[in-house]
Amino acid sequence: MTFSFRLPLLVTFFAALLLSGCEQKAEDQASQQGLPPAAVNIMTLAPQAITLTSSLPARTVAYRKADVRPQVSGIIEQRLFEEGSQIEAGQQLYQIDPAIYEAELANAKAELARAEAALKTARAREQRYQNLLDDNAISRQEYDDALATFQQAQAEIQVRKAMVKTAQTNLDYTHVNAPISGRIGKSNVTEGALVTAQQEAELSTIHQLDPIYIDIAQPSRALLDLRRKIIQREINQQQAPTVTLTLEDGSEYAHQGKLQFAEVDVDPSTGDVVLRALMPNPDQLLLPGMFVRAEITEGKIDAAILAPQKAISFNREGDATALVVNDNNEVEPRELSVGQAIDGHWLVKSGLNAGDQLIVAGLQKVAPGAKVSIDKKLEQTKTGGD
Repeated sequence: MTFSFRLPLLVTFFAALLLSGCEQKAEDQASQQGLPPAAVNIMTLAPQAITLTSSLPARTVAYRKADVRPQVSGIIEQRLFEEGSQIEAGQQLYQIDPAIYEAELANAKAELARAEAALKTARAREQRYQNLLDDNAISRQEYDDALATFQQAQAEIQVRKAMVKTAQTNLDYTHVNAPISGRIGKSNVTEGALVTAQQEAELSTIHQLDPIYIDIAQPSRALLDLRRKIIQREINQQQAPTVTLTLEDGSEYAHQGKLQFAEVDVDPSTGDVVLRALMPNPDQLLLPGMFVRAEITEGKIDAAILAPQKAISFNREGDATALVVNDNNEVEPRELSVGQAIDGHWLVKSGLNAGDQLIVAGLQKVAPGAKVSIDKKLEQTKTGGD
């Protein structure tokens, strides 16, 4: 009797709870429908003319470098330059003791004079035997022997002249001259030092510093992307890319250079390609081996779409997404393809177009398909222009 009495009471209680929950849900939906649309800030996108640049690490390299080495052996008699000074091509740097080479030249000249005297005798005999042969006074063999002696004397003259030239050249090499113009470093030898021809150790080194090369390490992937843009005419590149430098102390280098060429192979250990730029260096502020930061002007895009980075998000797969407001004031999601970052913006390759109203503030309050109200229309700043 007790159980049968309580069962109707339990059924009535649960029915009341269910009815109360439905009424509360209806009231919540009604209250939500009564809320005003979320307010957002938007930016109307417009095409811009921009200049693409890349900032990369680089190192300075001398335009020319020459190691000074002796071409003959001997004792250094004099050093004829000031270390660290500017020198000119052909300027004498060292004097090697010339005594032995002067003697060799004198001996070679004496041998040449002897050969010339022998040639006169051989020529006279050949001519005399020629006359005797015409009169049948001597045999043909005797004439042939005289002719051969004359020809040998002529050849000996050429040998002796070559020996004189060699001796003169060796004597000239005792004057160690600068092969190029530039700034010379310290001297590795002093007076009295013995040097040998073609030795491995250099006497000194000369660097030509104006202009100077800038070797820039660029990832091969970035170079490939740049070449693809040029081929597909995404960017305009009518002249060689320009290069500006930031020095190690953070200051900007006053002069601007031009990109010369790129290496034809990729460093397998780093995946980088070396680009070489030519930079004016009239004050010789840049020295070989310095680390600098190079900014390369790659080209121009006439109608680029730039979106503020704060308005772009990335999902777990790394894909870029954005929210825009359509003509019905509804939130519309977009999937984007973006390129490089430019002054706090992303260069948009696809997914956004000129005239799109991009949500830049209030993103956390909205979802795709929701109605919104526009609180502010922000002006798009010019970025990366000429």
